[in-house]
Amino acid sequence: MYQTQNNPFRMRKYILIILFLSGIFLLTSLLKPSVLKFRPQMIAAESFESVGVFDVNNDGKPDIISGAFWYEGPDFYESHYIGGVNRTGKGQYWDDFATIPIDVNGDGKMDYITGDWFKKSIWWRENPGNDNEWNLHVIDTPGNVESVMGIDIDKDGIPEIVPSTPGSPLVFYRLELNAQNKPTGKFSKITVGNLQQNGLGFGDINGDGPGDFVVNNGWYQSPKNPFKDGWIFHKEFELGDASFPVVIVDVNKDGLNDIIVGQGHGYGLDWFEQKSVGGDNRTWMKHPIDPFESQYHTMQWVDIDNDGENELITGKRYRAHSYDPGSRDPIGLYYFKWNGESFVKNVISYGPLGVGKGAGIFFAIADLHNTGRKDIVVAGKDGLWVFFNQTN
Repeated sequence: MYQTQNNPFRMRKYILIILFLSGIFLLTSLLKPSVLKFRPQMIAAESFESVGVFDVNNDGKPDIISGAFWYEGPDFYESHYIGGVNRTGKGQYWDDFATIPIDVNGDGKMDYITGDWFKKSIWWRENPGNDNEWNLHVIDTPGNVESVMGIDIDKDGIPEIVPSTPGSPLVFYRLELNAQNKPTGKFSKITVGNLQQNGLGFGDINGDGPGDFVVNNGWYQSPKNPFKDGWIFHKEFELGDASFPVVIVDVNKDGLNDIIVGQGHGYGLDWFEQKSVGGDNRTWMKHPIDPFESQYHTMQWVDIDNDGENELITGKRYRAHSYDPGSRDPIGLYYFKWNGESFVKNVISYGPLGVGKGAGIFFAIADLHNTGRKDIVVAGKDGLWVFFNQTN
């Protein structure tokens, strides 16, 4: 039998082959995008469905705010009482469906805005600057509020407040400023359209610069003055029981903004490709992203892996309704990465209740510990959790 050790030339040949293959493996590892690593941490077993992140006590550290409590950073172990939240719908729902940070009264302390379904109102909680209960101020009663968006429509640095009110008119609210350009705590109301249903998004559909509103059966074109002039409706698509928000972004980088939408009360996650057919005419081609998961009720378009390109972060809302299709399926939280041709699904959390974690109805993405990496904070009927981003 021919022995390798008796043949120095063959031994050197094998060593060179091993070094060559090792080099290829190393190069491939360097070029291959890293899979994100998250460390899950349960913050509370509360079942509020919305969570936000901002500095409550002005100590320079982000805090977590969800429902009746805020949790003090940086470890989030110590909880502070905010105030009572109405529980209704046979005990299934806390009437608190958003957490939008904004200094409403201009006193230098961050307040937040939310809305409720059963009392049909949007309101803000006033940060007292101490451990006293936060006062509640009703802004308006626009209809059943499924959630609320903060959108800087006029790009003045102060977000406008846009509630999703299925079955009611589409309206938004502008925080009024005084002569010194300080917030006054008062809001003016602007009507966009006579009716909206499930789902709402904001982005530039026709490429003219200003943002437009997307609803489940079309879009409202922004006028020259979005606060005084009428918005023009274009009925161009049907998005079903659409998510909140609907994401408007140029997915395939062809110069035309597309639509990403989940089914909040059924199965499916899709993107609709915008195609120009001449002039101001367009068509929309539906592409499935994930038809196998249900209740994609909320989502964010964020660069979660710091590669300069945004990813879609979303997940199942656990028991959006107890009777929705797929309501008893395993729960999951995911990020979807565009590879130039399609979206690739990456699992952050998945499993039955107690193992997997969903996205709730309103969630936050923030660098909680100043690491340069974005963490994911999710609430819901399945608890309040942080997924700390520990990717190298």
